[in-house]
Amino acid sequence: MIEQEIKKLAKEFQPDLIAIRRYLHQHPELSWNEEKTADYIAQQLDEIGVTYTRGWAGHGIVATIGSGQDCVALRADFDALPITEKNDCEYKSKNEGVMHACGHDVHTTCLLGAIKILKQLEAKLTVEVKCIFQPAEELLPGGASVMIKEGVFDKPKPKKIYGLHVHPPLAVGKVGFHAGQYMASADEIRVSIIGKGGHAAIPADCVDPVIITANILVQLQQVISRKSSPLSPTVLSFGKINSQGGATNIIPNEVRIEGTLRAMDETWRYEAHTLITDIINSNCQAFGATAEIDIKVGYPSLFNDEDLTAATITKAQSLLGRDRVVALPKRMSAEDFAFYSHEIPACFYRLGTGNISKGITSPVHTDTFDVDEDCLEVGASLMALLAVKA
Repeated sequence: MIEQEIKKLAKEFQPDLIAIRRYLHQHPELSWNEEKTADYIAQQLDEIGVTYTRGWAGHGIVATIGSGQDCVALRADFDALPITEKNDCEYKSKNEGVMHACGHDVHTTCLLGAIKILKQLEAKLTVEVKCIFQPAEELLPGGASVMIKEGVFDKPKPKKIYGLHVHPPLAVGKVGFHAGQYMASADEIRVSIIGKGGHAAIPADCVDPVIITANILVQLQQVISRKSSPLSPTVLSFGKINSQGGATNIIPNEVRIEGTLRAMDETWRYEAHTLITDIINSNCQAFGATAEIDIKVGYPSLFNDEDLTAATITKAQSLLGRDRVVALPKRMSAEDFAFYSHEIPACFYRLGTGNISKGITSPVHTDTFDVDEDCLEVGASLMALLAVKA
């Protein structure tokens, strides 16, 4: 069976995959600045002996292997986060203040591992496999959107695309899926409420932006509780509030708030933008203040094609066993793989990386995040199988 052949190759390549992942983990680079990472990926592709092009969205790489009338795509991202790593391990980040805290080093290693496997099975490939190494997932406008604009899906256009993401809550050896609407859109909201400052003991002479902002923050929650459908998850959260003032007895001239809007429905998402803007402006008008509103449109919601996901689950079960393939709930986090899912049928799934017995439990985006490296063998083998069985 092809599954056994792939698993055998993945096990054979596991030491190489660990070495690749550890190198990437030691040398993280921030979004849009991944030049040395791209050089390393290119070096690995040269050693495998596959063709590729560089310069996509800055430092992206697209490798191809196999041939056929149809084309499928596999995607991995490779940027890191501005976090100082606290893990005490031999492969700890060497770049102070930068860390692969979201597992993109694992994603890239799995795709390189899949290519290594596919190279050995190239005669059995009936499709062209387009392998997308994408930069800048963590920072708007997202490397995916730029690569699409640059024509990554052209000549030939893939009929489907697969991507994976590390998932610490899921035990190593398992993978997880959710068909249909899976992840939320993510928009950034920045607002300045500009009033008239003065002495806090004489508020009638002022236009108090603090009170106006407080009213706005409370009323904005009604956008969710009274305007959005309870059947379509939406989150509106503000995580930052600052006044341009200086003392307890001073009413400031300005208050600035920053937050995020997350939604599953694209039409409602943009309706919410209008409602948010109207509530802010009407409150300011009522009290004599003005507002500067910046809603930065971020990643769209991510949709996993239902037929493709069902077929992928079946393939994963044939490789790993039914007990190692689990169903996952929707998530209100966002991911720029969503851009791909709006272009062609897509399946974005989770790779188990946690191991309680080894103390590997830290979530992504933390300074102690790590993975059980047995996940590399699983990730590479499943990606390879999805290409071979395309």
